[in-house]
Amino acid sequence: MERERLGSRLGFILLSAGCAIGIGNVWKFPYMAGQYGGGAFVLCYLFFLIILGIPVMTIEFSLGRASGKSPVKLYHALEKPGQKWHLHGYAAMAGNYLLMMFYTTVAGWMLHYFFYMADGTFVNTDVEAVGNIFGNMLANPFGMVGFMAIVVLLGFFICSRGLQNGLEKVSKFMMLALLAIMVILAVNSILLKGAGEGLRFYLLPDFDRMAEIGIGSVLLGAMTQAFFTLSLGIGAMAIWGSYIGKERTLLGEALNVAVLDTFVAFVSGLIIFPACFAYDVSPDSGPSLIFVTLPNIFNHMPAGRLWGSLFFVFMFFAAFSTVLAVFENIISCCMDLFGWARKKACFFNALAVILLSLPCALGYNILSGFQPRGAGSTVLDLEDFLVSNLFLPLGSLIYVIFATSRYGWGWENLTAEANQGKGLKLARWMRMYMTYILPVIVLAVFLLSI
Repeated sequence: MERERLGSRLGFILLSAGCAIGIGNVWKFPYMAGQYGGGAFVLCYLFFLIILGIPVMTIEFSLGRASGKSPVKLYHALEKPGQKWHLHGYAAMAGNYLLMMFYTTVAGWMLHYFFYMADGTFVNTDVEAVGNIFGNMLANPFGMVGFMAIVVLLGFFICSRGLQNGLEKVSKFMMLALLAIMVILAVNSILLKGAGEGLRFYLLPDFDRMAEIGIGSVLLGAMTQAFFTLSLGIGAMAIWGSYIGKERTLLGEALNVAVLDTFVAFVSGLIIFPACFAYDVSPDSGPSLIFVTLPNIFNHMPAGRLWGSLFFVFMFFAAFSTVLAVFENIISCCMDLFGWARKKACFFNALAVILLSLPCALGYNILSGFQPRGAGSTVLDLEDFLVSNLFLPLGSLIYVIFATSRYGWGWENLTAEANQGKGLKLARWMRMYMTYILPVIVLAVFLLSI
């Protein structure tokens, strides 16, 4: 069966960026910047994105394009006879399922909040009341499972329409709408009275504050965020490489995706920090920033319901773009592994993902007594830890070693594939860095994050 292809380069860039752009950019990046001293953290983040994220993404794209296969079969096409690299393919497939076991629930929260915002649930509430609304949402098993199921069924329905007619068409619309909504929201925040202090906090590096928090802590935070933001290590990027032609070099394409990913993270900060300072709200309030702090800010804004609704549409699109991309990865793995048709793979996986996502959706209510990572922790915390701290860094380490080592695919094959087409090319001098230094940095990320 001939492999499907994406219809355009824009589709490839927006789908790859859509996979990378998720809760990590629009939620975690701003609150980490808030906690780690604003501009100094942003500078460190950009440095690690260049030395860590872009090279690993180039490798994933190259492995995908050279093999023309899904992550579960990628190694079969590239490894030497008798080698066992392909065992990682099954772990990558498992990592995609594990990611969706909690990500679908969080995407459901964004959709839930959009309806709350649009129907006026938050009107005339204070911080405590908004916190109670969030708590009540989590405590309702029917709502939690219902919105998760909507996300799963909608996602697999779009994927079942095919690569170009379903996924590419919807993702292009969604990503372009996401970018437009963000710019509108950012302009609105920047024009708020008192926003200037928030912009200074966010954009001007404060190295004294960095020293106060601890330079090591800020560097570690920036390094892990730069690494995790791009969803590397489970083949989530390799799949898009397998769907494109050889017209463009892959280092250039990885750079484009990283720029788009960073733009979204950066503009999220332009939306959030000016609003926080304009309404005298602490910018380092951590994970509760999105669900408790921001609805309260929108309450005080002129036309707050409109801006709040737009904000949670944008948040949902950011989360749902990742869901669609990872669903495509799962479907492609099943089609390669079992020889299924696309619609059959979508049907069985829709049922499987709903069932697998139940522990997370019920982890805040029926299963709240199960606290796997200590008092107050939830199923989501465990699943997020396994993906973010084990599957992503270890998977990336295996991809890097396989692609650069003579015991795997090898540097010559990697550069031959990555450098085909027009654009930025991997240079000879990068060999030493990518073969010997990059694996050490990725290993450091893994060891520090556990």
